[in-house]
Amino acid sequence: MRFIVDECTGPQVAKWLQRQGYDAVSVFDELRGAEDDEIIRRALEERRILISNDKDFGRKVYADGRCHTGVILLRLNNERSASKIEVLSRLLREYKSDIPNTFVVVTEERVRFTPQRL
Repeated sequence: MRFIVDECTGPQVAKWLQRQGYDAVSVFDELRGAEDDEIIRRALEERRILISNDKDFGRKVYADGRCHTGVILLRLNNERSASKIEVLSRLLREYKSDIPNTFVVVTEERVRFTPQRL
């Protein structure tokens, strides 16, 4: 699995994913200040799953029907890196095969999957 981790989600999450053996890039490190459309475009071109806690991606990708290879939207009460990593660890452990080409909303208590509309 390949990931692109949004700037607001943080480079620590990307580093954690890399340590787990995933191909992950950090917007903070490689595309700092990039517009959302550019991030979505790069994710699609590179076949990466976007991880973000920015609801704007929900509007752009889900509501506007933008093509994607998967989006994980973190909606957490605790926005610290450790909390994001804990939730992602559980998500990848329990639902790894369900994530590609799906819009996933994750909270501390719940996971909701919405398949991409084609």
